[in-house]
Amino acid sequence: MGRCRTAFNAYSVKFSPFFEGRIAVATAQNFGIIGNGKQYVFEVTPHGAIIEVAQYDTLDGLYDCAWSEANENVLVASSGDGSIKVYDTALPPAANPVRSFKEHRHECCSVAWNTSKRDLFLSSSWDDTIKLWTLQAPASLRTFAGHTYCVYHVAWNPQQPEVFLSASGDTTVRVWDLRQPAPTLVLPAHGFEILTADWCKYNDCLLATGSVDKSIKLWDVRVPNRELLMMMGHSYAVRRVLFSPHSESLLLSCSYDMTVKLWDTASPQAAQGLPLRSWDHHTEFAVGIDFSTLREGLIASAGWDESAWVWDQRGFPSL
Repeated sequence: MGRCRTAFNAYSVKFSPFFEGRIAVATAQNFGIIGNGKQYVFEVTPHGAIIEVAQYDTLDGLYDCAWSEANENVLVASSGDGSIKVYDTALPPAANPVRSFKEHRHECCSVAWNTSKRDLFLSSSWDDTIKLWTLQAPASLRTFAGHTYCVYHVAWNPQQPEVFLSASGDTTVRVWDLRQPAPTLVLPAHGFEILTADWCKYNDCLLATGSVDKSIKLWDVRVPNRELLMMMGHSYAVRRVLFSPHSESLLLSCSYDMTVKLWDTASPQAAQGLPLRSWDHHTEFAVGIDFSTLREGLIASAGWDESAWVWDQRGFPSL
């Protein structure tokens, strides 16, 4: 496939759930510390080239993005000013963003769209909270408080549409249910900040966590007192973990060690810190990853080297 260059440092890459070759890339200037942002949309052509479809400028850096599961043209992006921008790629750039939600008091760092209840999405923030949204309402539907430090990541359970997890710098992952007033589980998963977590797409009790302590852990929420597996393959903080939509045991990770790794969590080698594949095409922190749900084997990564890559997991990224 190939590489797409971005003007700023890339933070997040997401495949469209509707168009096989379409990706969204959220970026921030000056490594997200201060400055502007750009939301990009790229398209992979049938010949493997990557072309820019749209770009939208923001006054603050963008840290994450998510495609709508209900409208193929809509995506949301989380901003350093705490706001959530809503874009419609069917409209001209001057008409975007079509909405801007501003409730978080600090940086908004993660957004996740519900794949079953397709009008709902979540955001998380450095203000220690998570918020539930729908584009049909002028304000958030609910705020989830309880974490005592930045909430770096949120992810919906793929089989239970009312359930989601949150990963926090307070060293816990919390499991929430929209029908309950408080977390149904508080999991002290690591001794250091947890930057990421994700649910297995085929087992709604399994989740993976990634931490500043360089480790990836696998957990069964029914037996939360000890991890099922610990993988120590990265040499710096683990920024993202993501289970495959096509295989129960495949897990993708990226790290501040600039690598992207593919793991088979069912393999004995995983416990020895040996991934199935490891790629070192980024020259700065690798901070974003995604699997295509529409094309098995197609993966993407984003890094602070002002680039996003798309390639087949059986091969290598190439220009």
